[in-house]
Amino acid sequence: MNPTHRKLLCPSMMCANYGHLAAEVRALDDAGADIFHCDIMDGSFVPNFTMGVMDVKTIRRYTDKPLDCHLMVENPLEKVQWFIEAGANIIYIHPEAERYVVKTLAKIRELHACAGIAVNPDTSVASISEILNLCDYVLVMTVNPGFAGQAFIDFTARKIKQLVTLKDEYGYKLMIDGHCTPQVVKEMAALGVDGFVLGTSGLFGKGSTYRERLEALRRDIEGD
Repeated sequence: MNPTHRKLLCPSMMCANYGHLAAEVRALDDAGADIFHCDIMDGSFVPNFTMGVMDVKTIRRYTDKPLDCHLMVENPLEKVQWFIEAGANIIYIHPEAERYVVKTLAKIRELHACAGIAVNPDTSVASISEILNLCDYVLVMTVNPGFAGQAFIDFTARKIKQLVTLKDEYGYKLMIDGHCTPQVVKEMAALGVDGFVLGTSGLFGKGSTYRERLEALRRDIEGD
């Protein structure tokens, strides 16, 4: 596999053991994680509360790897600076959560982070086509956002195929989040997806080490 085409394996840190967070981050880093994925939920845009600024700062303290924040919050324009200052390299926003999506994506880049949009199962490609040129990353939700452990929503595969065909034109990396089992990862990688958020379906709580799990996924999708 050409290193420039390496698939990105991104642990979802909401699934980590928070009683030993420093050790979890170090173990995932040593195991070959590519991006640390942080889900930020405000209890309003989605019906759950998860991580916050202090969690992001803690994770950043123990790794030099890229760190992303998926902002499942209302009015993200007001909050992106908090998380970039906490150490995030990539910020995802939901277009439905922000009145001024273009302004928010521009602000993320002005603050020297990569800008991304998160695409819910019921968000069409047509509705985001005008802002794809402002995105470094596009994150397709293959489950409804808010909780871990949900089943893959089959019709999102059509949207993924559409966004794969647009990658070269717009220059973004295409990621997926939700029920990323080894089989899903293998199938979506073959379609052209660039990276995967790994939670309880593919990484955490599997009875093997993080290194064993990540290396197994890489063998499946890259032949390493």
